[in-house]
Amino acid sequence: MKISYNRKNDILIYEVSEEPIDYAEEVGPIIVHFSKKGKPVLMEILDASEFLAETSKITMRASDETPVEAL
Repeated sequence: MKISYNRKNDILIYEVSEEPIDYAEEVGPIIVHFSKKGKPVLMEILDASEFLAETSKITMRASDETPVEAL
């Protein structure tokens, strides 16, 4: 797995495979790139600093083990 960050565009990139990318799907601020067999190859988190800040806030609010849903 490779992780990189594009500071200029504020994109966090997780490369989970070296397989060729066939298609991508966008879900909110996340773009997942898939192989022909439907396996995730690469994930891009757009506006990464905002996404991670919000994720951290949600995690910190959950002091017990009850899941917290973002609005």
